[in-house]
Amino acid sequence: MVSADQPAPALDPALVGRAHRAVEPLHNHVYFVPETEQHLTGAGLRPGRMVYFAGRAAPMGAVGPGVVTATFSNFAPALVARHVPRAWTLASPEQVVAARFAAARASLTRLLGGEEAAAAPEVTELGDLLAEACGVLTAEGRPLYAGHADLAWPADPVTRLWHAASLLREWRGDGHVAALVRHELSGLEALITHTATGRGFLPEVAKVGRGWSDEEWDAGLARLADRGLLDGWTLTDAGRQLRADLEAETDTLSAAPWAHLGPERTGRVIELGKRLSAAVAANGAYPTGVFAGR
Repeated sequence: MVSADQPAPALDPALVGRAHRAVEPLHNHVYFVPETEQHLTGAGLRPGRMVYFAGRAAPMGAVGPGVVTATFSNFAPALVARHVPRAWTLASPEQVVAARFAAARASLTRLLGGEEAAAAPEVTELGDLLAEACGVLTAEGRPLYAGHADLAWPADPVTRLWHAASLLREWRGDGHVAALVRHELSGLEALITHTATGRGFLPEVAKVGRGWSDEEWDAGLARLADRGLLDGWTLTDAGRQLRADLEAETDTLSAAPWAHLGPERTGRVIELGKRLSAAVAANGAYPTGVFAGR
């Protein structure tokens, strides 16, 4: 920490993306683990995509399909509409939020190596750092983050760590959607170009998992080709530059929490986050045959 009368040290822009990547698995594992479906279907939801849509949207209340489509960005509207608002007739948003917190605590505890590992001082330390980083986040223009930010902070260290990682993730995601809008990429087009980088989901997994028909997917490919961003299934130079610009702009819009912590403590977040995230991945958080290179 620097004193109030000293200028804060400059933050290397590269630390923003590194911090995000180090912490992200501590949040996003919840989309792939069995505990999520177990707890949310136990609250009344139907298994499958309803669990995902309702679980992530519940902090915003009993919203309709338009709000979910807009904030989640890259899902086909027809897929969303099959599950929302029906989900709220089966379980209230409050019930879903409680079930999701329980699922996150159970899954993260298991993936970290059990109760003893989850009680390690580094879990509390990272949670404290992330919670402080969240203290400077603002809700303006960040609707998905805003819903999550209205939730009470969990008391136990594991769930608190997950909630802090979730807040940072949704805040960054809202900023990323704003960058996509500025660069005139639809959710489908953003999904295609990201998949074409060779990172993220495999193409067929992305198309089916996000609910896009063959016709919709092919139309998205054609629009991107017309803009000179794709050549077949390969990003052109312009397409690669666009993806690089999007990531840089997203990092800029996501820099505030890490600038607040400063370089030294952001570096500590990266160190702890990478260590804990490696355990999560090594203990089976993610399925095979879904992500490129995995």
